[in-house]
Amino acid sequence: MNKQTWLLSMVGVLYIAAFFPAFDWSLQIKAAAVLVIIQILWIGRVFPLAYSSVLLILLLSFHFFSYDETLSYFGSGLVWLLFSTFILAHAFITTGLASRVSLFILSLSRGSSKLLILVSFLLMFVLTVFIPSNIGKGSLISSILHDISRSLQRIQPSRHIATTLFIGITYVCAISAAFVPTGASSTIYAFGIFSDLSDKVTYLHWLLYFGVPILVFVGLLWLIFNLFFPAEDVDPSVVKNLITSKFSELGPWSAKEKKMALIMVVTLSLWVTQPLHGYSIPLVGLLGASMVVLPYIGVMTWEAAKEGVNWDMMIFFAATLMLSNMLIDTGTIDHVVDYLVAHSHDYPSIILVIGLIVITALIRIIFVNVLGFLTIMLPMAVTLGDELAGVTSLTLAMAVYLIGVPGFLLITQSPVHLISYSYGYFTERELLRVGTVAMAVWIVIIFVTMTMYWNLVI
Repeated sequence: MNKQTWLLSMVGVLYIAAFFPAFDWSLQIKAAAVLVIIQILWIGRVFPLAYSSVLLILLLSFHFFSYDETLSYFGSGLVWLLFSTFILAHAFITTGLASRVSLFILSLSRGSSKLLILVSFLLMFVLTVFIPSNIGKGSLISSILHDISRSLQRIQPSRHIATTLFIGITYVCAISAAFVPTGASSTIYAFGIFSDLSDKVTYLHWLLYFGVPILVFVGLLWLIFNLFFPAEDVDPSVVKNLITSKFSELGPWSAKEKKMALIMVVTLSLWVTQPLHGYSIPLVGLLGASMVVLPYIGVMTWEAAKEGVNWDMMIFFAATLMLSNMLIDTGTIDHVVDYLVAHSHDYPSIILVIGLIVITALIRIIFVNVLGFLTIMLPMAVTLGDELAGVTSLTLAMAVYLIGVPGFLLITQSPVHLISYSYGYFTERELLRVGTVAMAVWIVIIFVTMTMYWNLVI
C-alpha cells in the first residue's frame, strides 16, 4: 500500500466515523474530524492543495454551512488582496525592476564580505514590500547570489560566505514576510485576524509592531552566522566587479521599469496613508493591480498579468478562511481553550504563554505550509488570550504568528529551504546546528517583545 492509498484510507475512516448517520457526535467533534482530515490531505500532499481545498468546500457545505455561505469567503477582501499582490509582484519581476533593485542594494556592501551578508538580509525586507511570495523572493535572490558565489569561489576561497548567504535566505525570507501586511499569504491572513481584533492595526502600525523585533533578530542572526561561519576576507574590488558586471547586463532603465516604479510608489503611498484617506488596503491593492494592465499607464496586458496569479493558492487561501471560521463558529476552539484553562489553574498566565510559544515553535517543525498551520494556531491564541489574565488576544496572537512563520531546523520546513538547499552551499547538519541557536534567540526575542515592547506601543 503506497503513501497516498494509506492516507486516503485514513481520511475515509475518519469521515465515516464522524459523519455516518448511525453516530451522533457533537458539532465540535465533527469539526475536529474535518480539521484532521484536511490537515492529512494538505500535509500529506495526497492531492494538490487546490483540489484538497475543493474537497474541504464540499465538506463544509454538506455538513456545516450552506453552499452560498461557504463560497462567500471567495469574496473576502483578503482573497482579493492576495490576487492583487500576485499581479503587482509578477509585474515587478518581469519588467526587470526586481533585479535592478536587488543589485543596487547589494552594491551598497561596497565589496565587503560581511556587509554583503548583512545587505543581502536587508534586501529581503525591500523585496517583501513588492513580492508577496516567499518562493518568488527566494528564487530571485538565490539565482543572483548563486552567480555571485560561484564566480567568487573561482577566484578565492569563500565557502563560509556562500553558506551564510544561502542559509540566511531560508531564515530571512520567511521572517521578512512578516515585516509588512502584504508580505505573504500567511501574513495577509494574519492581518485580517489582527484587524478584526483592533482598529490600531494599519500598514504603519504593523511596521511599528513587527519591524522592531524582526530587525533586532536579523542583526543578532548576522552575529550568529559570523560566529558559526566566519566570513573569509575577500578582495572588495572582486565583489564590486561581480555585482557591477551583472548590473551592466540590465542596461539603462526601460519605460516599463519606470512605469512600474511609479505604480509601486502610488500603491505603497496609499497603503501607508490608509488612516488618512480611509480606503482599505485590499481596495488600494486592487487599484495598483488594475494600473498594471491599464492602457498607456500599465506595463503588460491582462493575458500576461493573469499568468502571475496563482489560482491554486487563491482557492487554498479562501479554504483556510473557511476552515478557520468553521472552527470558531462551531465552538471547537472554545472547547479546546476551556479545557486548557480548566486544567492549568495552578499555573501563572505567563507560564501558559511561554508554553504556547514553545509548543508552537515545535509543532511548526512538521508543518510545511505556514498558512494551514496558522489557521489552527491563531484562532486558538485569540480565544486563549481572552481567558488569561494579564494577556490580550492581540498580543498573544501576534506572538504565535511570529513564532509560527520561520522554519529553522529542517530543509523540509518550507519550499524556500528546498530551493536554497538545492544549490549545494550548505548541509542539513549545518542548517540544524545554526538553526537551533537561531530558534532559541527568536523565541526569547518574541517573549520579550510581547511582555515589554508591545505593552508600550499598543
